[in-house]
Amino acid sequence: MNAVVIEHVKNSELPAAWRAKLPSPDNAHVTVRIEEETSGLETEENLLFGMWRDREDMTDVEAYINKLRAPRF
Repeated sequence: MNAVVIEHVKNSELPAAWRAKLPSPDNAHVTVRIEEETSGLETEENLLFGMWRDREDMTDVEAYINKLRAPRF
């Protein structure tokens, strides 16, 4: 994620809507960080998680793994 960071900005130089949200006086200095908004995929369920949940051969995961490992042991 890309972000723009501007340090030591006077409150009085910020837009009025931003100043209204800050409890500090107009002569105080702040750091402004501007980030791109996310698309929402981070907050939704990860689509790859559970991608094999519908597989019939993996209903018992432990048995499936033991079957895979059996030839090696």
